[in-house]
Formats: sequence, C-alpha cells, structure tokens
Amino acid sequence: MSEVYRLATADDAERLLYVIYEAYVTIRDLELHWPAANADLALIQDNIENHECYVLEVDGQIAATLTLSKGLHPRWVSEWPFVKWFAVDPAYQGQGIGSKLLTWMEEAIIRDKLGAPAVTLATAEKHPWLLPMYERRGYERIQSADPGNGDGTMHLLRKVVNAALFEAQHAR
Repeated sequence: MSEVYRLATADDAERLLYVIYEAYVTIRDLELHWPAANADLALIQDNIENHECYVLEVDGQIAATLTLSKGLHPRWVSEWPFVKWFAVDPAYQGQGIGSKLLTWMEEAIIRDKLGAPAVTLATAEKHPWLLPMYERRGYERIQSADPGNGDGTMHLLRKVVNAALFEAQHAR
C-alpha cells in the first residue's frame, strides 16, 4: 500500500467533493450548519485555492483530506493554526487513514513547517463521536460557544504539538 501526502490541486476538486460529501453524512443528519457538509464544487474549488487543502492518497486514490485555514475563523480567536474540513472516504474509514493524515498535519505541517507550538480545530458537542475522538488524540477544550443557529455548543480544541515551545511562549 503506497501513501502520498500532498496539497490538493484543482484537478482533485471532484474527488474531494465526493469524499467530503460522503464523509459528512452524520453532520447533515444532525443538521449542523457546517459549510463542508453541503459544499458544492465551487466551494471545494475555493477551499483548494484559498487555503492549504491536504490529501492522503492511498494507492493513487484520495482517501482523506484536511484543510489548514488561511483565514481567521469568525467564531474563534486563537493564536494557533486552525484546521477544518477533515474527511475520510467511507471506503477507507476504520483503517487509521484519518489518524495518519491528522498526525502528519500536526507534525509535518503545524510543528515542523510552521513552527507552531499548537493547533486548533472546532467541533460540535452534539456530534456523537467527534469530541471524544479528538480528546483521545490529546486535544483539549479551550473555548465554547453556542452560535445560536441550532448547532448547540461548539468547542474550540487545542493540541500542543511542541511542548517546549508552548511552555516557553506561555511561561509568565
């Protein structure tokens, strides 16, 4: 099994539309107002063009995707990079593919390329398994808010990826 981590290109948009749409079934069922859950091809193309959209290919097929946001997330104020649009093709779920991509993002991109001490992401409390999954991976809740749109409580989570740098920056 060959694995390739890379930035998505415009040629990947249709495949990413499929992966994200299929992976976000639970998000739509819960009626969460997440842009990726109902993305169309134009929104996928915009995500690729305006953010760092990464993919994990398995044997030449995009199996998972995760985006490093290049803009400020309107709901959260954080000094650390923010990741979003994490999705694994259902055909690859349960095989550790998503875990590999997230670990790679945390280490190769956030810690090593950007030199950031921590990474953030957000999720909904009412989602049945996302919050516990991220907490098992070492993410901790640092902010909570109810956007008032029916999503319920949303949590901003942080994971420290370089403890020494984090401590040095936050020692007071």
